[in-house]
Amino acid sequence: MIQFPEPTVEQFFRTYVITNFTVSNDEKRLVFSSNLNGKMNLWAMDLPDTFPYQFAHHDESCSFIKFDPENRHVLAGFDKDGDENHQIYAIPSEGGLPQPLISGDAAEKYFFAHLSEDGKRVYYMTSEENPSFLNARVRNLENNTDTLVNIGEVSPTELAAVSKNEDAFVYLRAFANTFVTGFVKTGEEQHSLTPDPEKVHVTFDPVFVDEKTIYFVTNYDSEYSYVARFDLETKEFSSLISIENESVESLKFNKDNNALYLVTENGVTDELYRYDLDAKSLTKLSAPVDVIEQIQVAKSGNLYVLGRSATVPHNIFKSEDGKGWKQLTNNRVLGLDNDDMVEPNVVSYKSFDGMEIEALLFKAKPENDNGYTIFWPHGGPQASERKSFRSMFQCFLNRGYTIFAPNFRGSTGYGSSFVKLVEQDWGEGPRLDCVAGIEWLFEKNETDRDKLFLVGGSYGGYMTLLLHGRHPEYFKACVDIFGPSDLFSFINSVPPHWKPIMDRWLGDPERDKERFIKDSPVTYLDGMTKPMLVIQGAKDPRVVKEESDNIVAKLEEAGRDVEYLVLEDEGHGFSKKENEINVYNRMLDFLEKHKL
Repeated sequence: MIQFPEPTVEQFFRTYVITNFTVSNDEKRLVFSSNLNGKMNLWAMDLPDTFPYQFAHHDESCSFIKFDPENRHVLAGFDKDGDENHQIYAIPSEGGLPQPLISGDAAEKYFFAHLSEDGKRVYYMTSEENPSFLNARVRNLENNTDTLVNIGEVSPTELAAVSKNEDAFVYLRAFANTFVTGFVKTGEEQHSLTPDPEKVHVTFDPVFVDEKTIYFVTNYDSEYSYVARFDLETKEFSSLISIENESVESLKFNKDNNALYLVTENGVTDELYRYDLDAKSLTKLSAPVDVIEQIQVAKSGNLYVLGRSATVPHNIFKSEDGKGWKQLTNNRVLGLDNDDMVEPNVVSYKSFDGMEIEALLFKAKPENDNGYTIFWPHGGPQASERKSFRSMFQCFLNRGYTIFAPNFRGSTGYGSSFVKLVEQDWGEGPRLDCVAGIEWLFEKNETDRDKLFLVGGSYGGYMTLLLHGRHPEYFKACVDIFGPSDLFSFINSVPPHWKPIMDRWLGDPERDKERFIKDSPVTYLDGMTKPMLVIQGAKDPRVVKEESDNIVAKLEEAGRDVEYLVLEDEGHGFSKKENEINVYNRMLDFLEKHKL
């Protein structure tokens, strides 16, 4: 009989990402952003046909896709090699090469905000003339005039909703990830959407259901986000929909059936609901995946969802009733099915102070198990590890590595108080949660003390460096993927529109000098004695290349075993398939080399 070798790394990484999508008003065409040809481009399907074809060629990451209401063209946003300086392009209705529409200097940002109902005016945010706080402008596509709508003040300000008559505008002002206020402007009048804008809370996803009513998501006076209502005539705020121990993460409105659609975060999975505004009734719908990343409600009421599960890569699904779903894309791992992959166990453990920490434990199958475990602190830090597909996880599991991913304090999905625990405490509480998780692995005999690797990216890369420096005895070797190494240099190098939120998020380098020193991985170079692989995108705007350059140079100067891989055409992540395959091949080789 023919014998085939075990799956290769490339098989797992020949799955593709789908970052966003949109459906035309007549539901005859679906356009999505994916790296189907190895680089990020726009692809389309002429529904009900589900065979994808290339719609726009640009080889860059896409921030949004929007159909013109009359199908005259498609609007999309692209950056350059991961620099996140997105600009707005127009694409012919049948596809082609994107043409710059709203753009400028390569260092400027132009973020799409709203397209008028007749498709003649594009509202957008720009860093031009206001890099820290952003301005809102509107471009008239008929005569190409461009008008200032709002000047951002105090903190980064986003235009988030525009009324049908374009005479009322909702803005969101961010002071931190956990402090985002909303206000509505009509002429010279301005009103906060919540009763006390000075109170720390978040406001997002506003929608005008008519000219006088705004629905939005907030956690004002609550641990979990809910749907609230603001009446423009009475200026009254009221709570509308809350779900116990679940946070509303996305809100969509369908005018034709007068219904709201909600995606909620429930720990490591998502839930989907429909709220009938006439009957005032909430119905839980089935969800085709564990984690929903985007939802679109067509005029017909049909639902389109982009999401993934632990063993299911990014795919787009359609439902007519929210009960049965049709999978429109067939993104899968080459040559494998779901049974060949690993579902995680949801576990919990007590941290150093008795706090309960939830985690995902992906256990290598017995026939593959090599006895080694990878400890994975997630990025963010105000994010979480969820039941969502990662090529890296399933590939490494297939090679026999067990993976442990804790949702340490600061993670989302466990209430607003829990999320705030990482603010101005990047390196103490979350680090000790990680240490407690490591000890839990040993106590439960999930791994041996001499068989643990440490791998993390972004904030997870920072935590990798910090854990390595302060607790090297736990690890055989470490992989840092674009992690900050020095909080003093990191806070000074973030994008300008991040700077106003850094004080609440991280702190002040002068006021908090002692804590910055204590929580900076570079302080613990003497402890970084284990072999290390450092990976960095040269165009990364969030964690600039100098963060990795500096730590690598210092480790090399100290004679440590360190490897350094720089990707010249990537930013804060991997948008090009060949780069991704190269990175994870290199990581696997590194771990294999240091197993013995």
